[in-house]
Amino acid sequence: MKPAAQNPPEGRFITFEGIDGAGKSTHIDFISNLVRDAGKEVVVTREPGGTALGEKLRALLLHEKMNLETEALLMFAARREHINAVIAPALSRGAWVISDRFTDASFAYQGGGRGLSLEKLAALEAWVHPHLQPDMTFLFDIPPHIASARLEAVRTRDKFESEAEAFFQRVRAEYLRRAAEFPSRFRIIDSTQSIPDIQDQLQQMLRPLLS
Repeated sequence: MKPAAQNPPEGRFITFEGIDGAGKSTHIDFISNLVRDAGKEVVVTREPGGTALGEKLRALLLHEKMNLETEALLMFAARREHINAVIAPALSRGAWVISDRFTDASFAYQGGGRGLSLEKLAALEAWVHPHLQPDMTFLFDIPPHIASARLEAVRTRDKFESEAEAFFQRVRAEYLRRAAEFPSRFRIIDSTQSIPDIQDQLQQMLRPLLS
């Protein structure tokens, strides 16, 4: 008799969110290593980007001026390609996908920051990935004036990072609204804390998914 077919291990989808300068990218390697140490395959990716086409769209989205609806549509076009080429295949084989931003960022930046109708964004979300949501979303929360000071010290800003503080206040507010709407998957982290304190919290928050 042939042995019974075994289902692949369950993949997990973890996303990192926050306004520019919140420090989320600092902790992606930490979480990735925790998951690898637990014996899981890890795919680390980002949005916009994650694929050859997505990276080309990223360059346009971060540096070219465009109509707001064009911006949102391009974000979701890059996301559809990302899901099809990277996220879905990895999850189906049992890998953990860790993404620097996902759809919550579209609600925060194009919705909260730029003022695009949340109903339009919800329609795009339902069209592009009706059955896919992160298992856990880490939201790195920080006052915009602190985030801006961090950005000033590290790099030349792209078109989003160059926005005024009022823009990031709106982005932050929409992130927090999303977190309140989906409390079962969001974990809010005070990003003004020290790196060791943040990583201790991340480890505790992630533990239920690793067990």
